[in-house]
Amino acid sequence: MKQAAIADGPELTVVDSMLMRRVFYAFAALALLSIAISLGGKWFGRSIAMAGYTDDATVREVVIGNNVIAVPANFIRFEQARRNGIASRLDLYLRYPQMDGYSEAARDDFNHAGANRNIIFLSFEQQMMSRDMSGRFGPIYSALIVQPGIPGPGGTTVYGFNDKSGYLNEVLVVGKRGGKDPFVARCLSGPSGGESLAPCERDIHVGDDLSLTYRFPREFLGDWQTLDAAITAEARLILKTGR
Repeated sequence: MKQAAIADGPELTVVDSMLMRRVFYAFAALALLSIAISLGGKWFGRSIAMAGYTDDATVREVVIGNNVIAVPANFIRFEQARRNGIASRLDLYLRYPQMDGYSEAARDDFNHAGANRNIIFLSFEQQMMSRDMSGRFGPIYSALIVQPGIPGPGGTTVYGFNDKSGYLNEVLVVGKRGGKDPFVARCLSGPSGGESLAPCERDIHVGDDLSLTYRFPREFLGDWQTLDAAITAEARLILKTGR
């Protein structure tokens, strides 16, 4: 019996050693998992808080055709586009009239937390038409609207579209500019216009064969001259052309 007990002794020691090793590994794995969850939670929490935004002001250079758009990353709307390189289109957003991108101070504005809407959405892409929206008024839009229009904000005239135009639930807003083609924007009307963050749209030609479409809140129509000048100035600031 005694010999059996002695013979069994080393075997019991081996079993205990293996058990302790397994317990150690289990606690080590739990510790690593805890650290990973902690770090991941912090990253994920910040990711949720940013909601796709970034406050990174590093300038990115995006090439469209013969144009280079040099713009801070916090101006660029979509995460996958916040890189240097060639693209067919670039979407931006900024606060007006500050003309700045996302930041902690501007978080409520970009999240549309307040009653006021002050975010403008811009899209750059190569021209598809030879005329911009102002240039299309005479040859195209004038044949699609219902005359006479009604007085609109900022001295503009608001026209409804006829049934054959294809522009359902939209109106055309036109502002006269002496010696130049008129300011022209299309705006959603009715309930859809009231629900949209930026129901008005206008496109202009900029750079080297580049089209800039910008969408904005209807409230900005009251000061359309200043708005259009600010957008044009911003485009010139961030655009470098090959010419």
